[in-house]
Amino acid sequence: MNPPLNPLRGPDYFREGWAAIRRPGLRRFMVIPLLLNLVLFVALIGFGARQFNYWMDQLVPRLPEWASFVEWLLWPLFALVVIVTLFFGFSVLANLIASPFYGFLAEKVAEEERGLVSPPTSYGDILMVVPRSIGRELRKIAYYLPRLLVLLLLTLVPVVNLVASPLLLAFGVWMMAVQYVDYQADNDKVSFIDMLRWMKGRRLLSLGFGLPVYFGMLIPLVNLLVMPAAVAGSTIMWVRERELPMP
Repeated sequence: MNPPLNPLRGPDYFREGWAAIRRPGLRRFMVIPLLLNLVLFVALIGFGARQFNYWMDQLVPRLPEWASFVEWLLWPLFALVVIVTLFFGFSVLANLIASPFYGFLAEKVAEEERGLVSPPTSYGDILMVVPRSIGRELRKIAYYLPRLLVLLLLTLVPVVNLVASPLLLAFGVWMMAVQYVDYQADNDKVSFIDMLRWMKGRRLLSLGFGLPVYFGMLIPLVNLLVMPAAVAGSTIMWVRERELPMP
């Protein structure tokens, strides 16, 4: 008999993902995207550092000398905008680059969970799934980008931002779960809409998984390891929890 569903097990699955990516058979599916994303990360940080003063000049309005104190109030806000832009830009590009490798990483973790054995994966196999993987990533972007923009705009509205800011955080956590659960859902030929429906039926479980991923992604360099750990952990969660009845 299957054990009852525990909606608070999300963080436990993320911890299992950390352990899984250290297993020898899974390392090669994270080493290449790790190196590619490290190059991307360094390039974006270097670009941001070079352009930061220029962006500040463009974002902070020209003010008369007597009102210069306002600049000191606006500077942290616009600095945050630049940082958030770099963060989301890195997340989008990193997942686009790594999606074929993460799809195979998810598949190997799922096979271990299900006790299956498949032929060794070649780099040619990885290249073959690039179009499908990128298409699925673009589907996720189409889902979250409009919602993200609306929430960001609402955070600029006085009073409304008191509600919009927590919603923005919650949506970010939700999207971390959506982002990584989708790899094995795609492998299992589950449509994006059906995957979302499954996750909404297990909202606490999904948010519990997404929470440590979200905060881990905010830590420079650590976020490069968080991504494959999240792929492995979300795959374990997907495989195990799909066998359990709805709460």
